[in-house]
Amino acid sequence: MIIAVVGPTGVGKTKLSIALAKKYDGIIINCDAVQVYKELNIGSAKIKEEEKEGIPHFLLDIVSPNEQYTVYDYQKDIRNIINNNSHKNIIIVGGTGLYLKAGLYDYQFSKEDSKENFENLSNDEIYALALQKDANCKIHPNNRQRLIRFLNREKNCTNSEPLYDVLYIGLTTDREVLYQKINERVDEMIKSGLIEEVNYLDQKYPHAKILENAIGYKEIKKYIQKQVSLEETINDIKKNSRHYAKRQYTFFKNQLPITWFNVDYDNFDHTIAEVLNYLNKKNS
Repeated sequence: MIIAVVGPTGVGKTKLSIALAKKYDGIIINCDAVQVYKELNIGSAKIKEEEKEGIPHFLLDIVSPNEQYTVYDYQKDIRNIINNNSHKNIIIVGGTGLYLKAGLYDYQFSKEDSKENFENLSNDEIYALALQKDANCKIHPNNRQRLIRFLNREKNCTNSEPLYDVLYIGLTTDREVLYQKINERVDEMIKSGLIEEVNYLDQKYPHAKILENAIGYKEIKKYIQKQVSLEETINDIKKNSRHYAKRQYTFFKNQLPITWFNVDYDNFDHTIAEVLNYLNKKNS
């Protein structure tokens, strides 16, 4: 059995994944694009060793911050793990929807050495190429990076055919409650040493792209460089985290066949029981 636990940032996915892995004697595969990096712990809300409760975790802490790890890499890695553990129950947990769909569906990518950077073309010219490839292309003409990624994919880069039989569990809650949880988590990260973590990583890996792109890290890096105040930095992390949660909802609701459960934060065991009852019925 393969179970995917998804949902927005800060909703309780990790806690549910541990409960499911214990119930079904399973292994856990990370599906968070930041948690694959070593040493990015506080800002990614990475599970601590003692919180794993002895359950095998995969695709956590597998690459150095100064290395680049792509969705193509993740696709290969997760499929290898699933195929090598086909006799076990597998719980995939995380909020990076594209990684999940690329790994579990028939996604195809161009080889790295065949990619072009289109550096000699304007945004309008790149957009024109995108329309030639797909007249229904919905990417904004000024979103250069996304257009380039689109052009570098195979013509039939994805279809709706799943490669595995997966039960998708989504955790959700009222938007205002979620935003409050996100804000509280950011405050806790600051108290737990996020600034010190980013400062250390920035000195050790000064050219690491992940520190320039990941929420929590990119904002703190600007603060360290004295570009913004601490108050502005914290507000930016909260704002960007909330916006990311909205994008996660949009992706999951449009791209995957998810059964959603409202989280009972006052009694999370109740949420676990609801999910287990659903899974038992599906497997009966």
